Amino acid sequence: MAGFQGRLASAAPGITASPAGTTEPFTTMGPWPIPTINTALLLSSGVTLTIAHHALIAGHRAKTVMWMWITVILGATFLGFQAYEYAHAYSELNLKLSSGIYGSTFFMLTGFHGFHVFVGMTMLLVITLRIMKGHFTPTHHFGFEGAAWYWHFVDVVWLGLYIVVYWM
Repeated sequence: MAGFQGRLASAAPGITASPAGTTEPFTTMGPWPIPTINTALLLSSGVTLTIAHHALIAGHRAKTVMWMWITVILGATFLGFQAYEYAHAYSELNLKLSSGIYGSTFFMLTGFHGFHVFVGMTMLLVITLRIMKGHFTPTHHFGFEGAAWYWHFVDVVWLGLYIVVYWM
């Protein structure tokens, strides 16, 4: 095809739309401030979970419970910021699932991750309640470790998403 140029149609810097006018112009999501705050929240939650794990191994149940509650709260705060980010994207950036490949990819990747944060946070909540009831000992706490592995995996996946979705 002579003269064909493959490029993303742009109404202005950072504003994209389809050449045929089938997609309304929208603004892409940048890394600041909410995604960066969410990154700090998840990384902090990994630290608080690790502190809780060391406290559990040392036999300090009250300290373990405190750090677990902080971890659960950080996870819930992440989800709250993600909900706010979605509302901002929809109302102020005109970013929707129907905003072409960018919109559908953005919501699919971040939404799927948000679902996994919700599952992990629920697991950590159940583990916290079980710790409060004395179900785990310094030597027998595989349920705790399984939930912690899952949470740390969710953290690592977020770091990849943060770079790919918000910076690239």
